[in-house]
Amino acid sequence: MDRYRRQLDLWGVEGQEALRRACVVIAGCGGLGSVVATYLACAGVGFLRLVDFDRVDPSNLNRQFLHWPEDIGKQKCISFKEKIAALNQEIAVEAVSSVIQDDLAEEIIGDADLIVDALDNFSTRFILNNAAVKKNIPLIHGAVQGFSGQVATILPGRSACLRCMFPDTPLVKDFPIAGATCGVIGSIQATEAIKYITGQGECLVNRILLWRGEIGSFDVVPVRRNPSCAICSTLCGDAKESKP
Repeated sequence: MDRYRRQLDLWGVEGQEALRRACVVIAGCGGLGSVVATYLACAGVGFLRLVDFDRVDPSNLNRQFLHWPEDIGKQKCISFKEKIAALNQEIAVEAVSSVIQDDLAEEIIGDADLIVDALDNFSTRFILNNAAVKKNIPLIHGAVQGFSGQVATILPGRSACLRCMFPDTPLVKDFPIAGATCGVIGSIQATEAIKYITGQGECLVNRILLWRGEIGSFDVVPVRRNPSCAICSTLCGDAKESKP
């Protein structure tokens, strides 16, 4: 346990054991995923499932620091797995090269304890949200663009889901992104994951955190579950509450 000595004062041996037992799915092996996977591995999360179907491109290297120049052309999830497995040999890491589609999302998630949305488009995020709600698995949403980003923690049956927050799909194609923005938002997502697993602090439940890096400003905006939501009111109406 000496590896984790500096964090044991925060959540104790029981919290560390909870991290060791946890299975976390990280959907997206890009800029956000680089940060989330690194910090969860360092914290000692026992099992990480890394999901991405894409291959490393030179344009990824400004922000996706788990991919190196020699990885260009390699499957992103494999590149991630190699780095994360070397970073902490005490944890298990699985690479899943797959597109997150309606008919595959639940199978990819499996029996995970937590899902982290490190994706780059809302169409796939909504598929992930639907599967998370249906399986009653918490989802930590994160998104970035330019110098800005956002984070929210979704507890199915208890909080607003992603579709409650965004009734219409934002139409965003290629967008500019500063690598450091991924660092800010990914770090907050990793913090939310650790807090949820260890039971420490208060997660961003029914709240969305907005970061405006161009002016150095954080805002936290309350959100409400939509009782008429096409997703969570139907799939999760009678679901048991998730732990805080």
